[in-house]
Amino acid sequence: MDIATIIGLVGGALIVFFGIITGVDGMAGLPHFADIPSVIITMGGSTICMFMQAKSIPGFLASVKSFKLALKQPTEDEAEVINNIVRLSNVARKEGLLALEEMANNIEDEFLKKGIMLIVDGTDPELVRNIMETELLSLDRRHNEKISFWAKWGGMGPAWGMIGTLIGLVNMLYNMEDMSSIGPNMAVALLTTLYGSLLSNWICIPISFKLKSNNELEISIKEVMVEGLLSIQAGENPRVIEEKLKSFLAPNTREGIGAEANNANAATEGGES
Repeated sequence: MDIATIIGLVGGALIVFFGIITGVDGMAGLPHFADIPSVIITMGGSTICMFMQAKSIPGFLASVKSFKLALKQPTEDEAEVINNIVRLSNVARKEGLLALEEMANNIEDEFLKKGIMLIVDGTDPELVRNIMETELLSLDRRHNEKISFWAKWGGMGPAWGMIGTLIGLVNMLYNMEDMSSIGPNMAVALLTTLYGSLLSNWICIPISFKLKSNNELEISIKEVMVEGLLSIQAGENPRVIEEKLKSFLAPNTREGIGAEANNANAATEGGES
């Protein structure tokens, strides 16, 4: 689980709760912020609009389920991938490209495994690059559909909140004879704007940003894989590959990367000698 996302969701709810209970009525003011028609207008209206934009019902449901992706902690990082690539390059240099096929069976990442099998099969390097980059473009497009879904929903929330407010104001103006009801009716009318803002700024927009951040990290990691695999296929020295791939990282994160793989390879060579 991604702790930052959990903290954000829970923290946002606590801050709103704190703002409510520190009002004039304290805890007694909580019922003032609950209004079923306002929830139906804001949530129902924005949801229906997103449903209309979806390509299909399964597509809409898949986009909604992508909320769970924001709660997942990325399992790989660039440093780990670079270490794996350096390890693969050491094996390829010592035993040849065909030796990578056995190692591919122990790799969980399907993208990396696919790239290894392509170079083991002797596929032309330019074709390998084209296939892997096409895979990346498709991955990026699918992810951006989910990111766009949440960003658009974030725009719908305040819009439907305003629609609910206007409906409430119209109803209030038709009952101006009872002056004592103006205040409560105005409060109810404003609740839809509150709900819309919460939907947008507490859930939808942060989720879209989280998915975008995760997508950028995954694309960057897979770009490292592509460059590493092509370098292995070209027969480059493992240390040269390591330095090339480190260029994808910020300078302060490069320390120690590749050392583990190189040390393991050196130990193996020393044992054999």
